[in-house]
Amino acid sequence: MRSALRSSLLTAGVAAAALASLAAAPGTASAGPGPGPGPRPRVEVEIPGPEDGTTAGSGRASVPSAGRTAPAGRRLSGQELAADGGVAKMIDNGPSADRLDVVVIGDGYTAGELERFHSDARAKWAELAAVAPYTTYQGLFNVWTVDAVSRESGVSGDPGREVVRDTALGSYFWCGDIERLLCIDQEKVDGYAARVPDPDLVLVLANSSKYGGAGYNEPSAKLGYDGIATASAGHAKSGQVAVHETGHSLGWLADEYFYPGVPDYERYTGPEPAEPNVSGLDAAAMAAGGAKWYRWLGEPSPDGGTVGAYEGGGYYVKGLYRPTDGSLMRVLDRPFNLPGVEAMIAGFYRHARPVTALTPTGRTLRGHESAQISVPRLTGAAPGRLSVRWSLDGRELPFLAGRKRVWVAELGLPLLDFRTHRLSVRVEDRTASVRDPRIARTLGATVEWKVRL
Repeated sequence: MRSALRSSLLTAGVAAAALASLAAAPGTASAGPGPGPGPRPRVEVEIPGPEDGTTAGSGRASVPSAGRTAPAGRRLSGQELAADGGVAKMIDNGPSADRLDVVVIGDGYTAGELERFHSDARAKWAELAAVAPYTTYQGLFNVWTVDAVSRESGVSGDPGREVVRDTALGSYFWCGDIERLLCIDQEKVDGYAARVPDPDLVLVLANSSKYGGAGYNEPSAKLGYDGIATASAGHAKSGQVAVHETGHSLGWLADEYFYPGVPDYERYTGPEPAEPNVSGLDAAAMAAGGAKWYRWLGEPSPDGGTVGAYEGGGYYVKGLYRPTDGSLMRVLDRPFNLPGVEAMIAGFYRHARPVTALTPTGRTLRGHESAQISVPRLTGAAPGRLSVRWSLDGRELPFLAGRKRVWVAELGLPLLDFRTHRLSVRVEDRTASVRDPRIARTLGATVEWKVRL
């Protein structure tokens, strides 16, 4: 997931100095009011942009993987322990094997505040689902809540950096000496996320109205999910921060903003980045070489203007280009641009499939039985957007196109044919939002049964 671009970037101490928000030694952001003494593992996190929304991020910081610890106090009561770790499927669109499973965990909610956590989780998911392409593809997602009971309400660093609260996940503002950077204890988050069968993406909601968030965008080595986004539940803009961070973790998108006036970010001279939305090529070179987002050049984009090659991106002022002037990967409260939408759809389908077998595939179906499937609902999509094609022994049966249930008896098998045959159905998403054939090939799935009279 990490390209040469990211590995070549200066650490967040320099980047944030451009924003006058860090006072760290070169190469590392200060740990701030993090965990207690002793060496702790460190991780890189994405820093959200200022509350005024002028940028959608502020580079990266190296921070402890542990959260902020409160002084030792009482343990959870028996009643609190009984509520801790409760799991609910807030949105159920099918089996985890065929869906992208989002896990929402709250921090700073006491046992008496869990109902409010569930309400906050529904509200924050609604914010994400209102942003395209999430809006169309809501049917590909399951959303789970996991109850993490905290001894105290609220999180550390709110309202001031001196405040320390005893919470389940150790969430704290002022991480890396940056007030809006909201960090967590990754090991504790993993402990709660593991209660869900197959987590793909984790969202931690802090019980706070203070602006902030963070993006832990490296895949989990332990559980396999794509990343963690943190957000304060009570702030109107923190949901946009969470969407931006999923652009990194699900879409593998780079940041499209840059730092004028910072010498180390004046010009990028490294190799071509792996991320699909930044490039060292201008529009003419892309078109000539069939590279990056050349298929979208000249098209009107949802975030305004047309797709081209706008210099400045990936933190650098010169040497890198972005597809549009101001997408969500640069400015809050804006849509993804067209290449960004395509990348997000590709990310969705890395975890989800457009077909689920309702009839078990592990046994041979006989003449009086049927094969049945379900397909997800694509909100606002035209009828037939999901192509459903049936085949028998590799030969397509056009008269069954679009069907969700097929009887073995209608396959036309000869009466005295006692051989076992192969019935399959292929479902593909024929969205116009994907133009790269390599991605288009990933937007489908096949289910197969053995059948005989």
